[in-house]
Amino acid sequence: MSEPKKIKIALAGNPNCGKTSLFNALTGMRQKVGNFAGVTVDKKTGILFLDNKVEALVVDLPGTYSIYPRRIDEMVTFDVLANPDNVSHPDVIVLLADASNLKRNLLFCTQIIDMGIPTVIALNMMDVAEKNNIRIDVAKLEEELGVPVVPMNAREGKGVDKLLKLLSSAIAKPKRSFIDMQKLYGDAKELSNKIPYSNEYVAALLAVLHKELNDFPEEKHQLIDEWVAAKNFVAARFQGEEVLQRYNSINRLVRDCVNEEQKENKSLETTSRIDKILLHPLWGYLIFLGVFFLVFQAIFAWAQYPMDLISSGFSTAGNYLHNLLPAGMISDLLIQGVWAGAGGVVIFIPQIMLLFGFITILEDTGYMARVSFLMDKLMRTTGLSGKSTVPLISGMACAIPAIMSTRNIESWKDRIITIMVVPFMSCSARLPVYTLLVSFAVPSQTVFGIFNMRGMWMLGLYLFGFISAIVAAFIMKLIIKTREKSLFLMELPIYRWPRWGNVGVTMFEKAKVFVTDAGKIIVAISVVLWFLASYGPGDEIKTVEKKFEDTSFTSQYNSIDLDAMRQSEKLTHSYAGHIGHFIEPAIMPLGFDWKIGISLITAFAAREVFVGTIATIYSVGSTGDMDMNKLRARMHSEINPQTGEQVFSFATVVSLMIFFALAMQCMSTIAVVRRETKSWKWPMIQLFYMTGIAYLASFITYMLLR
Repeated sequence: MSEPKKIKIALAGNPNCGKTSLFNALTGMRQKVGNFAGVTVDKKTGILFLDNKVEALVVDLPGTYSIYPRRIDEMVTFDVLANPDNVSHPDVIVLLADASNLKRNLLFCTQIIDMGIPTVIALNMMDVAEKNNIRIDVAKLEEELGVPVVPMNAREGKGVDKLLKLLSSAIAKPKRSFIDMQKLYGDAKELSNKIPYSNEYVAALLAVLHKELNDFPEEKHQLIDEWVAAKNFVAARFQGEEVLQRYNSINRLVRDCVNEEQKENKSLETTSRIDKILLHPLWGYLIFLGVFFLVFQAIFAWAQYPMDLISSGFSTAGNYLHNLLPAGMISDLLIQGVWAGAGGVVIFIPQIMLLFGFITILEDTGYMARVSFLMDKLMRTTGLSGKSTVPLISGMACAIPAIMSTRNIESWKDRIITIMVVPFMSCSARLPVYTLLVSFAVPSQTVFGIFNMRGMWMLGLYLFGFISAIVAAFIMKLIIKTREKSLFLMELPIYRWPRWGNVGVTMFEKAKVFVTDAGKIIVAISVVLWFLASYGPGDEIKTVEKKFEDTSFTSQYNSIDLDAMRQSEKLTHSYAGHIGHFIEPAIMPLGFDWKIGISLITAFAAREVFVGTIATIYSVGSTGDMDMNKLRARMHSEINPQTGEQVFSFATVVSLMIFFALAMQCMSTIAVVRRETKSWKWPMIQLFYMTGIAYLASFITYMLLR
C-alpha cells in the first residue's frame, strides 16, 4: 500500500480574523503544539485528511497586518512564507480575510498573492459583514484577486466543506500580481536569478529581511549582501513605494467589489456602549477586579474537588501498589519516586484547564483585549505591558499556568520579564506554609474589633509578593536590552458569544502540553529528591532500621508515633539530611537550622511539601493526618543546642516567611520556564536571582528582628 501524498498548508491572516476557529474546524483534536525553529513562538500544527487521499500538515501562523514584521511572532510568519528553505514553507496558503473589514485585510492579501504561492482566500465573518450591511460581490472579488475565494463563517463551520473540497483539488498559482516589479525595482529580477528564486517580489523581500531568517543558507546571505551593496538597495524606500502601489489597487478593488450601505451598525453601537463602561477610568478597573476575583474564586472552588479526587486516587493506587509489589528499592522507586512525581504533575491539570478555559472565554468574548488595553498604561511604567496583567493575576493561583499564558504577549522583552517575575506572586502552594508560620508567630486577635491580625499578615504577604514582582520588573526593564521596540497596538474586536468548542479544545491542548513537556522534567526531579530523602551514606539508614527492629525500644510507643519517629530519623541520616547539615552554616545567618534546611530542600518539589517535611522531622505525621497543635507545640519547644535559644523565634519565622515569599521554591515552575523559553538560561537566572533576593531579604529581616 503506497504512502499518502503529503502537503503543507499554512493558515495566515490578520489578528482576530478567525484563524483559530478555522484551524480547530479543520484539524479537530489532531493537533500538536511546539515551537518554531530558533524562537519561542508557538507552532500550532494539525493533520488534515483530504478527499484525494492527501495528508495535509496544517500550520497556524501568527497573525500579522503586513508581510513586513514588527514583532518576533510576525517575523515567524515572514520566515515561513518568504523563505523556501524553512521546513514549514507551505505548498498552499489559506489566507483568512475579515469580510467585515476587507480593505484592512487586503494589504496582506495582495502581498501573499504576489509571492506566487498557490493561495485560497477564506472570506471569513460573512455573518458580521451582513449584520453591518456590507455586501461583497464574491465572484467579482475572486476575478480581481486571481485566486479562489470561499465565503465562510468559521465559528459556525459554514463554508468549511467548500474549502475542503477546493483544497482537495489542485490549487493553481495566482493569476495576477498587484505591483509592477519592473517599474518598482527592475533589478530584483537579477537577484531572483542569483539566489535563485523565480519570484522577483520574494527576492526583494529577502533583500529587506534575509538577516532575520532562521536556517537560511550562508551563501545566499552573501549573494544578497553583495547585490544590495552593488545596487544601493534602500529597504525603506522599496517598502514605502510598494505600499503606495498596493493601496492604489486596493482602493479600486474595494470600490468595485464592496457595497456598504450607510445604515445603523448595531454590533458596533452595542460594543461602543459596553466599552464606555468597561474602559471607564474608574468603573473599568473595578469591573476588572470583580471579574478576576470571581474567576479565581471559581478556579479555587471548582478545581479543589477534582484535585482532591486526583490526590486521593494517586494515594489509593500508591497504597495498592505498595501492597502488591514486593518490598525493595525498585518498589520504593516506582511508588515514592515515579508514581508520586506523576501525581505531582496530574494534580495541576484541573487548575490549568479551568484557568485556560476562563481565559479563552474572556478572549472569545472580546473582554481580554479590553483588559490589556485598560492596564497597559499602568503596567508599562514598571517594564511590563497590559498583556502581563493576566499572567500576574493567574500567578496567585499557580505560577505554572500563569507562565504558560504569557504566550499571548507578542513582545519578546515583555514576555521574558513577565515570566521572570510571575513566581513572586504568592501562589496557592504557599498557602499551607503561610498558614503554619503565621499561626505560629502571630496571635489570633482582632485589630479595631473587626480585622483579624493573622488575616492582615496573610494579606501583607500577598501584597509583598506583588510589590516585589513590580519592582523586579522595573529593574529588568533597565537591564534587558533588545532591538525590538515594545509598542502596544491592539484591535478591539466586537463583543461576541464564546465558541464553546474552541474553549474545550484549548483546555485539552494546554493540559496535554503541560503533561507531556513539563511533566517529564517534574517526574525526573521527583525521583532525584526521593533518592536523596530515602538513602544515606554508608550503613546509616540500616542502623536506623535496626534501631526500630529492637522490641525493647519499639514497645514504648504506639505504631503511629513509631512510624513517624522512624521517618524522622531516616530523613536525618539520609543524603538530604547530610545536605541539610552541609548547608546549615550558609543558612544560619537567616535564623535557620539544618532541619529547616532539609525542609527547604524537599520543598523544592512543591512549596507545600515544607509543612509535611517539618511534620515528619518533628514526628507528628504527614500532611494528611498531622496534629497541627502538636506540631506547633514541638516547634515552640525546639531549642538550638549550640545557642540555647528557641529555633522558631519570631525573627526566624518572619525570616522564613520572607524567604518563601521571594525564593524560587518550585521545580514545576522551573520546568515550565525551561519549556516556554526553550533554554536553561532563563530558569537558571531566575533560580539564582530569586534565591539571592530571598536570602538577602531574609537576612535583613532576621537581623532587624532578632
